[in-house]
Amino acid sequence: MDWKREWKPLGWIVAIFIGCYYLPVGNWRFDNAVMEALQLVKWYAQEHVLLCLIPAFFIAGAIGVFVSQASVLKYLGAGANKLVAYGVASTSGTILAVCSCTILPLFAGIYKMGAGLGPATAFLYSGPAINILAIILTARILGPELGIARTVGAIVFSVVIGLLMHFFFRKEEMEKIEAQAAMPDPEVTRPLWQNALYLAAMVAILVFANWGEPAEPVGLWQTIYGNKWLITAAFSIALGLILMSWYGLPKWQVALAAVPVLIFAFLFSGHPTLAFVAGVVGLSVIISPREDETGAWFAESWGFAKQILPLLLFGVLISGILLGRPGEEGLIPSAWVSRAVGGNSLLANFFASFAGAFMYFATLTEVPILQGLIGNGMGKGPALALLLAGPALSLPNMLVIRSIMGTRKTVVFVSLVIVMATISGMIFGTFF
Repeated sequence: MDWKREWKPLGWIVAIFIGCYYLPVGNWRFDNAVMEALQLVKWYAQEHVLLCLIPAFFIAGAIGVFVSQASVLKYLGAGANKLVAYGVASTSGTILAVCSCTILPLFAGIYKMGAGLGPATAFLYSGPAINILAIILTARILGPELGIARTVGAIVFSVVIGLLMHFFFRKEEMEKIEAQAAMPDPEVTRPLWQNALYLAAMVAILVFANWGEPAEPVGLWQTIYGNKWLITAAFSIALGLILMSWYGLPKWQVALAAVPVLIFAFLFSGHPTLAFVAGVVGLSVIISPREDETGAWFAESWGFAKQILPLLLFGVLISGILLGRPGEEGLIPSAWVSRAVGGNSLLANFFASFAGAFMYFATLTEVPILQGLIGNGMGKGPALALLLAGPALSLPNMLVIRSIMGTRKTVVFVSLVIVMATISGMIFGTFF
């Protein structure tokens, strides 16, 4: 036997055996952390996969199939006008009220289509960071100074991070520009405005299906929340009409697929997610066997789902074991976190940025979490650092980013977010 070749598998076997032998089953913190991880995965599956990720997969697949590469290169390509590219990418979060995981299929879609690394990473950061609802909630609950600082910081961050990513990998970006310049002009099958309305309908479905309940029971946000499923249904009907009129789906198939949706909507009116799932299944059944561009749309969406979803669920599981759910305990005691982020020292700001980068925050949940931490002594500087790093990054998010653009670019991107959040927190904490 060649032991030189067998040392590695033997080492893995011994390490796994020792881990199993000394597994701390029965220890309260370990048992609780495992339960918290399972609870977090269950919550994530119930609240984010069906209404957030699945629409995002379909949008990403549509970008890959229906949006012409020339359009992506014109506005977000490596050689695009910098003012336009970074302007579009850095303000996208005001439209997309998404978390750090839901943005991933959209980022993968535009990056695969040839978007420059700088604009693509600016979009990746800004999507979850510049959430208009979260910014309003931050200003109302945590104070206007934090709300303003979060807004300005997130926009500046997205542009600076994008520019630095382009600079650090400029050799690859120059090669991409040369390769894109040599590509033939793609054939345009339909007007840009038709594809724009088609994508807008899906983005609207994503946004309104996930519209959160506002803190105040009155006002415009509450009115939208109270009617969000009617609005979602209206945009779903619009999407169906678009697919029949411009994308060649047979009318009888679309009508047949709508029947289960209507049945679930009337019989289970208190559970609108069932009707939503019925619509997704019906659409998938219609387009998956087709040999035209709508079939390619499903194949592209399914490819993103296979690549991204397993990594996200695994990352959420690990995040739950380490940090637990908001307000609950994981392996790392929450008291340690509270003690580490007091004051405005370099270490406190760095720890807030680092911990925020690895924690998973669903949309809007970072605000009540920070409210509790500030009540336990967290400084204003570390609070801003966590606001700038946390919503845009998470452990599940990092695993997927690595699979899309590689280890080196992921490490640089994450490091830039953490370092810039730390510096911003220190500056803000000095004045406030």
